[in-house]
Amino acid sequence: QVQLVESGGGLVQAGGSLRLSCAASGRTFSGYAMAWFRRAPGKDREFVAGISQSGASTSHADSVKGRFIMSRDSAKRTVYLQMNNLKPEDTAVYYCAAREAVLTTTPNYPYWGQGTQVTVSS
Repeated sequence: QVQLVESGGGLVQAGGSLRLSCAASGRTFSGYAMAWFRRAPGKDREFVAGISQSGASTSHADSVKGRFIMSRDSAKRTVYLQMNNLKPEDTAVYYCAAREAVLTTTPNYPYWGQGTQVTVSS
């Protein structure tokens, strides 16, 4: 069992930056692949970025490549999503997810955080 708590969301103007954090507690952090998903109003949940258990591999959705970077700090049991050059279409609730298996871009993660709102104004 692992518990996830996101933070760092907020309101920002287009072109601005935010850094989301997801702190994990519970079982061994290093055994979990981690990911960020988002859900915009009226849309399905979509994969944003993911990172492998070791941190050696990452994956980012085409819509955020070159703008968002996911990383993890095992000592702090935390993953981050650095979001730069934000656009109004990035507005969504962002969720952190964990699975004790290899990284996947599908929402097949048993553990989820409560979500944090990101709003980008034009």
